[in-house]
Amino acid sequence: MPLSKIQLSEATGRRNLVINGAMQIFQRATAATTSSNGTYTTVDRFAADKINDGAFTTEKSTDNPFGTGTSLKAQVTSADTSLAATQYARILQNIEAQNLQHLLYGTSSAKTLTLSFWVKSSKTGIYSITLRKPDNTAYHFCHEYTISSANTWEKKVITITPTAGSTSFITASAGAIANDTGLGLELSFALGQGSTYAIGTSNTWSSNTNVFASTNQVNWMDNTSNNFYLTQVQLEVGNLTDFEHRSFAEELTLCQRYCHVMGGAGVYERFAVGYIQSATQARCVTYFPTAMRANPSTTSSNVALLLVASRAAAQTVSSISVDFNSPTVAHLQYNVSSGLNTGEGCHIVANNNSNARLTFEAEL
Repeated sequence: MPLSKIQLSEATGRRNLVINGAMQIFQRATAATTSSNGTYTTVDRFAADKINDGAFTTEKSTDNPFGTGTSLKAQVTSADTSLAATQYARILQNIEAQNLQHLLYGTSSAKTLTLSFWVKSSKTGIYSITLRKPDNTAYHFCHEYTISSANTWEKKVITITPTAGSTSFITASAGAIANDTGLGLELSFALGQGSTYAIGTSNTWSSNTNVFASTNQVNWMDNTSNNFYLTQVQLEVGNLTDFEHRSFAEELTLCQRYCHVMGGAGVYERFAVGYIQSATQARCVTYFPTAMRANPSTTSSNVALLLVASRAAAQTVSSISVDFNSPTVAHLQYNVSSGLNTGEGCHIVANNNSNARLTFEAEL
């Protein structure tokens, strides 16, 4: 085909600024897990955030608007029928600042964005999304959408112009997004907000730092029969396009910049190799499959030390401390009660438990 016939768009490379928008990757857990304040419990890159007197879980679901694929399901498990002023519930994704430089925020060429997603809930009514920009002067964009029919998948499309409402901050330095590894934009799906946070006006940017939802937002937390499904979330420059499907491998790699979970393969799965430093300590090295956003934190469950030469019984690890950490490798010290042979080689393994996990996190 002649080059003159090839139509090129302004946006090259990946169009979708959201990672794991098709809800494919669930490194931490797939079963229903109770959500708490700003925690990543199931689906990668989407945190569940709540401060209220009720409770809800998130989990992986095969319920999908296309009959195949997956979604994020949230389910109220303990109702809060009247949210206090400072209480709220939401689902959010934090987007790294250096991935947003092409938006040109803070200049006269700032780009219009389009947010699209599929949503379903047993509770109909007005919901809200917000987009928060924390760098320089903090601003929030709020927009309402309506779930019209109960238990029915609906596609929503929202245009986010850089000067929506009366605020024209984009052309000033206050609108700029720093070119760093910090938080650039926070995309939030409101489930219920008290009066302190439910003060936004739809289709408007505001410098008020407490905007999580519009004043018309429903209280999704009011009944244990309420569920909320979300999938195919896309935030892109310009007009709406078809959802950008990525391979599972590519999506997993993008997620592993923020979280890398080892485990689940079965008994005595190897997590790391190293050597015994003393009767109670071993040092082992783990290399990450992709460079993480920052030096990660480390948590573990059901992991053990297995001596290589003597093949002694695996000993349960009581605690882990950081010897050296970087975005590409972790040198960790594993502590046990006693009985190790100094100088011997060792493995960190699943301790006779298929649910063993070693988790590294560098979330925004």
